[in-house]
Amino acid sequence: MQFPFLGPKRAVSGGPARQKFASTVHPSGVERTFSPDDVIVSKTDAKGIITYANEVFLDLAGMTERQAIGAPHSVIRHPDMPRAVFKLLWETIAAGEEIFAYVLNMSSNGDHYWVFAHVTPTFTRDGGIAGYHSNRRVPEARALRVIQPLYAELKAIESRAGDRAAGLSRSFDHLTDHLRAEGVSYDEFVFSLTR
Repeated sequence: MQFPFLGPKRAVSGGPARQKFASTVHPSGVERTFSPDDVIVSKTDAKGIITYANEVFLDLAGMTERQAIGAPHSVIRHPDMPRAVFKLLWETIAAGEEIFAYVLNMSSNGDHYWVFAHVTPTFTRDGGIAGYHSNRRVPEARALRVIQPLYAELKAIESRAGDRAAGLSRSFDHLTDHLRAEGVSYDEFVFSLTR
């Protein structure tokens, strides 16, 4: 199975605005925030290509609607985001299930912003997956105090490996071992951080 958020950096027709920011923009170290009343909404096709993005998404990503529509959703992926989390996310939604996840995104100018995402499949009439829908809200600070070190650890495992595949495998194993030790699924783990 292919995971759109995990593939090699690739250009999409439309020029630099449609490339992953991580391949053309360096992180600025500046955090963007948004209102707890705001909801970031985007929709993709089954391959992760953006088909809809609301104004909150566009403002935080620093993109126009024309730049966003038709771009891979991974265009906003921050290079510090561990690939193991995206592997878990894509395996879950490709199986027709929903997932809640903390995600670090990057704007077109290199700024970053954290979100608490709820991603669900959109089904065709015959039960196939037509695409995905994601709502994102402001994450709770106390949850990020646990998530940030865990994600940094996963990213370090990925970076130390000799190749991308080995790094992803080791990082994913570490994540699943962590969840197994806690005795919870990823969703249960992230919800436990807000109690």
